[in-house]
Amino acid sequence: MKLQPGKLLSLSIQHVLAMYAGAVIVPLIIGGAMGMDAKDLTYLVSVDLAASGIATLLQVWKNKFLGVGLPVVLGCTFTAVAPMIAIGKQFGLSGIYGAILVSGIIVFILATFFGKVIKLFPPIVIGTVVTVIGITLIPTAITNMAGGQGSHDFGSLKNLSLSFGVLLFIIVMNRVFKGFVRSISILIGLVGGTIVAYFMGMVDLTPVKEASWFHILEPLHFSVPSFHFSAILTMTIVAIVSLIESTGVFFALSEICEQPLDDKALERGYRSEGLATIIGALFNALPYTTFSQNVGLIQLSKVKSRKVIVGCGFIMVALGFIPKITAFTTLIPSSVLGGAMVAMFGMVVASGIRMLSHVDFNRHENLLIIACSVGLGLGVSVQPDLFAKLPSGIQLLTNNGIVAGSVTAIVLNFIFNVKFKKAKQKSESPASSASSYTEEAHAR
Repeated sequence: MKLQPGKLLSLSIQHVLAMYAGAVIVPLIIGGAMGMDAKDLTYLVSVDLAASGIATLLQVWKNKFLGVGLPVVLGCTFTAVAPMIAIGKQFGLSGIYGAILVSGIIVFILATFFGKVIKLFPPIVIGTVVTVIGITLIPTAITNMAGGQGSHDFGSLKNLSLSFGVLLFIIVMNRVFKGFVRSISILIGLVGGTIVAYFMGMVDLTPVKEASWFHILEPLHFSVPSFHFSAILTMTIVAIVSLIESTGVFFALSEICEQPLDDKALERGYRSEGLATIIGALFNALPYTTFSQNVGLIQLSKVKSRKVIVGCGFIMVALGFIPKITAFTTLIPSSVLGGAMVAMFGMVVASGIRMLSHVDFNRHENLLIIACSVGLGLGVSVQPDLFAKLPSGIQLLTNNGIVAGSVTAIVLNFIFNVKFKKAKQKSESPASSASSYTEEAHAR
């Protein structure tokens, strides 16, 4: 399909808009949790956008070693937010980047063998892990709705009005509109909420005025990576969950574009995702995975050209070098952000529940796996000192709710379901997870 330059540019910008809110909210949350000032937040958003663009180009650029060769857009996964905040509070930024770097290397190495590793992560495990991650994200959203931790006007009428107003606006947008407008409802809600907040005297334009028009992105700008086993284990689990999500997106796009996938194509896709995560860590950015909202946009526009996604990737890279533009992102008040976060993080929980819908709930063992995994995951998150008196080596697996819940799910699934592997292979195989993403893409 031959596209004129003007149409190609407009379609590329449309894809940037579809993923922009998801791409910038994650660094804003992480930076806010780590106490970054406006200047550092601007840089973090900038480098995240540039790295998202590079990650996207790596997937679209199909060669012998890299790239799935489908029109896929990458950005930071929401499932990494809670783990990164937990790691940051314990080990600082250096611990976050060390864990991201090693998890990226592991994914890059395992790309060839991932088909075997994925068998340890059937829908009951992945669905449980994603559900736990989503639920642990909700408190962050609620705190932001009230104005953010430590704010002088925490819980004020202004903050509550803005946050619930943004949430209501997003709900109405999704009720009234369909297609592309619905896909950018979060972005429209954030922009609209920030404009309202400006007229309420809650937005300071100083960061935008002080930001330059151009800057250079530097490797290891914030911190040199440090390495901690529990942090690495946490991010490796998140990386594997992301790979499984990406597998579903790959199959969805394969069907939409009528481009069959073989093992080699999947291997190149996994390897590219690992390399993108390594690049993110080296530039002190974030880990990356495929964005399903852009799959829906391809289905809506009927334009399947990889050239459009290449244009999207280059636009994101260019935005990363223009801090004056990315500085506007840092103006979003915490309460406005919180209203949008409730919707987005709630969708993470919903995604986990949807994955669990592929599980046979008639088997008591499966109910027990979910009950124990979610119970321990949330329990450790709420009361992190539960295992404080155990040996430090054991605490590596117990001091993080997501790790505790994930390990519990993996172990219990092995105990209860490994003997049913052949009987359950069809219903609880990676392909069943992939098909759910295909169905979702068509539903969009």
